[in-house]
Amino acid sequence: MLSVVNTDGTTETGSLIDDIVREGARRMLAAALEAEVNTYIAELADQRDESGRRLVVRNGHHQPRKVTTAAGVIEVKAPRINDKRINGATGERKRFSSVILPPWCRKSPKISEVLPLLYLHGLSSGDFVPALEQFLGSSAGLSPATVIRLTAQWQADHKAFSERDLSATDYVYVWADGIHLRIRLEEAKAAVLVVMGVRADGTKELIAMADGYRESSESWASLLRDCQRRGMRAPVLAVGDGALGFWNALNEVFPETRHQRCWVHKTANCLDSLPKSAQPAAKKAIQDIYNAEDREHAAAAVKAFAKQYGAKFPKAVKKIVDDEDELLAFYDFPAEHWIHLRTTNPIESTFATVRLRTKVTKGAGSRAAALAMVFKLVESAQARWRAVNAPHLVALVRAGARFERGQLVERPQTTAA
Repeated sequence: MLSVVNTDGTTETGSLIDDIVREGARRMLAAALEAEVNTYIAELADQRDESGRRLVVRNGHHQPRKVTTAAGVIEVKAPRINDKRINGATGERKRFSSVILPPWCRKSPKISEVLPLLYLHGLSSGDFVPALEQFLGSSAGLSPATVIRLTAQWQADHKAFSERDLSATDYVYVWADGIHLRIRLEEAKAAVLVVMGVRADGTKELIAMADGYRESSESWASLLRDCQRRGMRAPVLAVGDGALGFWNALNEVFPETRHQRCWVHKTANCLDSLPKSAQPAAKKAIQDIYNAEDREHAAAAVKAFAKQYGAKFPKAVKKIVDDEDELLAFYDFPAEHWIHLRTTNPIESTFATVRLRTKVTKGAGSRAAALAMVFKLVESAQARWRAVNAPHLVALVRAGARFERGQLVERPQTTAA
């Protein structure tokens, strides 16, 4: 590829380095598509008709099309296959569909993640084209009408997600938190209420997401009742911060679920009651509690904390002692799961990037569109969530297995008469 380079290093399509990156991406994509087609044909080389001729052969290339990628907009000529085989069930010709570049694909998934992020950042649909044109070198396929259609589709996806049947999925553990993103919600005090869970196979999944006012008991109860109505079973353990709204709602909807308070929130709340000079040592003492080797040692660490700080800082000690049972609940579960169950970090870490990249936007905006954008960002992040440690133990927790000091008790000892 030849480009005319100006004295300042720019070309007709941008900078020389961008042109090189796009050309490299184009060649790599073309090579990948060729390799995919060659593999497909080689695997079906023995498929022949009555005359001995192959049923699956190359057939030139499709018409060029432009695909928007993180490297910019590149032109692609996908190889074409003539597949003469017949589907026995439908009687129709079989068709080859590229996994790398499906027929409908006009932009990479990374670009799809960028669009909701820009919307949350306050960019209007009319601003998408010039903004992305500066970054990608072209606005192909990203007209305002296209963006509007995408946002409408995202709202439909969020609606379908919020109405899906939950009866076929068993969530053994759940995390709940109210995230304040300061996005286009109707109420100034509104929060995005998020519930994530661990399935019986150990994988994590977003269960529900809706906006609520001040994380109130009624807002949480409405969300949990909706999950229950759609078939959700009571989880074995729920993890959340100290907001009473969620715990009151949980007691109402799923009274059999055990409570686990988040140690990160509790630590921050406790340290706020201490002078700065005492905070480093107190933080270490608190860490000794939730990092203890078992529940007995943790209870002893709570007593040590109360003894050390009770006289001078009774309010700080009260925050730990009053919630001791709910703070130490995770010790009754597999030791491999403790690191997952003692905080709401799975939610916090997922929303950290979203929170940092959002700001107050001008105008009321659309509540449905804003929630849909957050949903799409979380949906993209969900693909990168890893399962909990020792996932095979999650099913045992649901089955009611008992764990002592983090270890499975297969044959509980009985007291002799």
